[in-house]
Amino acid sequence: MFSFTAHPYPKSESFKEIFVSSLGAGAAVYLFLIIFQPFGTENFQHPYKFVLLFPYCIIFGTAFLMANLITSRFSNWNIGSELLKITFILCTGSILSYFYNSLFLSHVKLDIVNYFYMFLYTLAVGIPISIIYILSRYIYLKTIHEKKAHDISQHLPVSPPAERQNLLKISAQNTELVMNKKDFLCVQSMENYCTFYFLENNSLKKALIRISLTNVLQQIETSSVKKCHRSYIVNLGRVKKLKGNAQGYKLVLPEIDFEIPVSRSFIPSVIPQLQQQHS
Repeated sequence: MFSFTAHPYPKSESFKEIFVSSLGAGAAVYLFLIIFQPFGTENFQHPYKFVLLFPYCIIFGTAFLMANLITSRFSNWNIGSELLKITFILCTGSILSYFYNSLFLSHVKLDIVNYFYMFLYTLAVGIPISIIYILSRYIYLKTIHEKKAHDISQHLPVSPPAERQNLLKISAQNTELVMNKKDFLCVQSMENYCTFYFLENNSLKKALIRISLTNVLQQIETSSVKKCHRSYIVNLGRVKKLKGNAQGYKLVLPEIDFEIPVSRSFIPSVIPQLQQQHS
């Protein structure tokens, strides 16, 4: 029923992205309050009314900033994690807003009933803004990655570039696998085993060897053979198409029936290399 919450969702990583998105979220709350003036705000008369409402922008902007900075340290982020983060932001914002409103605006006594009303007000304002925040960020990243993937794919060659015979040798215990570099496609790691995908007489072959992906990388890494994900090593020279989505990028090799993901942490080393070798 809630399987959609396990779907990957791109988390903020750079401080610039975190700061700008947090600033935008705080500004959205402020604009909502001064434009629609909900929850009796319209009846609140004060010569500096809009100035007194501005701290709500600071409160929710700070809540977004704190939550994004904390969650930037986590990995395997998904929609469920993002929803929990939004819940934390709304709860934090409601508490800070309650104290600001009670002590400086309404001057009402501090009790649980008054906080409950503030919590409901926070949900009424925060939920639509949070939905807009999540969807706009998802669409923005999806558009950016798709455009860059399309631009790079336009310059990828139909056939791999000609190169001299370079042999890749993989040794593990009593097993040794040797292949031409131009025939190597990728390696997929599954626990303590790795599956090697390569061509032999233009036919796809697979070999399963008990070895760690780290050990494999130490033996075969070159300028075009790179680790692109915690479970994959790929020959960038065999990539024919690059796909982009909100989570990042996926590499397409026509010889295999699955797409190879590129983790966000490997984008700086993989994508420029694709651009360089096919420019």
